[in-house]
Amino acid sequence: MTNNLNELLQKKLHQDYATSTGVVMHSRMQNIFFDSMGKASDGNADIIKKISKNPELVEYMGPNSKTEVPIAGYINGRFVSRRIDRLYVNLSKKIVVVLDYKTDIDKVCFRDKYTEQLREYRSLLMDIYPYFNITCKILWLNDFTLETVI
Repeated sequence: MTNNLNELLQKKLHQDYATSTGVVMHSRMQNIFFDSMGKASDGNADIIKKISKNPELVEYMGPNSKTEVPIAGYINGRFVSRRIDRLYVNLSKKIVVVLDYKTDIDKVCFRDKYTEQLREYRSLLMDIYPYFNITCKILWLNDFTLETVI
């Protein structure tokens, strides 16, 4: 019984740490925007430096992006309300990109859960942007890599 209790406590501590890390990183990411010249206006210097190494990321953090975008609608008759970490919309190219921030180090552990979440975002966005190419990506914040999921 002591072993089980220790395991439960360790699991809870790990979950609490992961949650608090995620909250801190999400709030830092909300403040980062790049102008049309690729220059960051505000935000954590270390994060800006990491993002600056990837031109694709710089574009997604630019003038065509918004953070913490609320979205809601019906999927298979069920009402769904979500918040997108970062939404990039290029009207002239008819492109929408969803960036979902994840702080996990293990990129496989919650793969199914994350894929389902991104499917919901895409489904809701298809009603808003019916003639757009909608792509959903995970931005892994532990190493600032982008992974296209959908």
